[in-house]
Amino acid sequence: MPDSAPPLQDGDLLAAVDLGSNSFHMIVARYVLGQLRIVDRIKEHVRLAEGLDTDGHLDDAALLRAQDCLSRFGQRLASLPRQRVRAIATNTVRQLRNPQSFLMPAETTLGHAIEVVSGREEARLIYLGVAHGQPPRGKRRLVIDIGGGSTEFIIGKGFMPLERESLQMGCIATTRRFFSDGKLSKKRWKDAQTEITAEFQQFAAAYRSLGWQEVYGSSGTIKAIADMAAAMKLTRGAITDVALSGIRDRMLDFERLQDIRLPGLSADRRPVIAGGLLILDAAFAELELKRMQVSDDALREGVLYDMLGRGGEHDPRDASILALCARYGVDREQTERVETTALGLFEQAAEDWHLDEDDRRLLVWAVRIHEIGLVIAHSQYHQHGAYLVEHSDIAGFSRTEQQFIAALVRNQRRGLNLASIDALPDRMARAALRCVMLLRLSVLLHRSHDCTPILLHRLRVQDDQMTLTLSKQWLAAHPLTRSDLDTEIGYLKDIGQKLEICLE
Repeated sequence: MPDSAPPLQDGDLLAAVDLGSNSFHMIVARYVLGQLRIVDRIKEHVRLAEGLDTDGHLDDAALLRAQDCLSRFGQRLASLPRQRVRAIATNTVRQLRNPQSFLMPAETTLGHAIEVVSGREEARLIYLGVAHGQPPRGKRRLVIDIGGGSTEFIIGKGFMPLERESLQMGCIATTRRFFSDGKLSKKRWKDAQTEITAEFQQFAAAYRSLGWQEVYGSSGTIKAIADMAAAMKLTRGAITDVALSGIRDRMLDFERLQDIRLPGLSADRRPVIAGGLLILDAAFAELELKRMQVSDDALREGVLYDMLGRGGEHDPRDASILALCARYGVDREQTERVETTALGLFEQAAEDWHLDEDDRRLLVWAVRIHEIGLVIAHSQYHQHGAYLVEHSDIAGFSRTEQQFIAALVRNQRRGLNLASIDALPDRMARAALRCVMLLRLSVLLHRSHDCTPILLHRLRVQDDQMTLTLSKQWLAAHPLTRSDLDTEIGYLKDIGQKLEICLE
């Protein structure tokens, strides 16, 4: 099996890429004495969301801007190993009808895999970045991040988010929604604010009830508003309700977006500032905010610190899987038995099947929650479990990782559903099918839930064939397993895979 990623050493470089709806960011940091020191940053206004139509397609201009940017990022990242780079795609890619049509060429250009994260996972990573950039002081914090296509609201304490929300509104999307003809007026602003505020009501009361002692804003829109407030001498860096009102009133003196000229507002930000200011104005009103501090750190820094956790003893994904086990009452003793067998089979197959450490982790997580569907019903529990995995917000996991695990859970028994595997990126689909085959054997061998340990069986693999060698005496004592193996041979044959049972 290929070696797993070596532990971080002093001097190692890590990089995070943020494919936002308005801007693409890349940040490179050096790991020194347990800390991260930023050594390079690149930001480009790609305006990906501007090219998104109502049918979920990107126009050619947006695709070209993205490819050009990623080619430059890829050159900078060419010398970094795969395990030290993490690229995240957010709202606009989430909205695509066919994300792979964008992701496949984008990954080729960048030279690294790109993960699409859910809105709530994006919120967790944003909070992680802000919390590390502004050391926690034991107080609850509200963090607001206005992106190009979505806005995240997080309440947290220390490094732990307590509440996370992601709304489908951002500076680009909101500007297009309410000011698509480029015209501004006080009446249009008021009507738009009423609609935006209504969307906050799904969580605002719960947030106010929980409360916070500090408020932080992050990302480009909020930084731009803070710059404007400072340039207009309304504040000295923070954003207050009075300063926000002053900026809004000055902006509404202009009748068209293209005419907006305000101190501190850059030309790049001018076309989308109205939508961003509208969101923040409504948030201040609905959440009764008076003052917001501005964080220089956001999603990309959060991704870097999340990489530190994944590379150490505290991978957040482990905690999320444990939480799922507890929530759905998983039989931990049974999953431990299945896991032991699955890992034994994996070790024997990994080299010939070109499975790596990432595949191993995903298989283990799938094993640990493969029975969560039983909380709904025993009948078709593998399908129930797959639905829960794919559609839950599981902290630390990208959408693709959840789809991979869901495919394993879905295909752990009975007829195989290749559509769930084919939906994965090409780089993951073959590994997923092979992990499915290992999981199926492991679940089958432990169907009886017998606590008596079973012998580690010998497995040989080659391309689409598995040869499993079992003890003749052991199999004779387990007639149900013999029958299940005969059935399994038929299931695998239906999809062009071969399982051979040898006895000794």
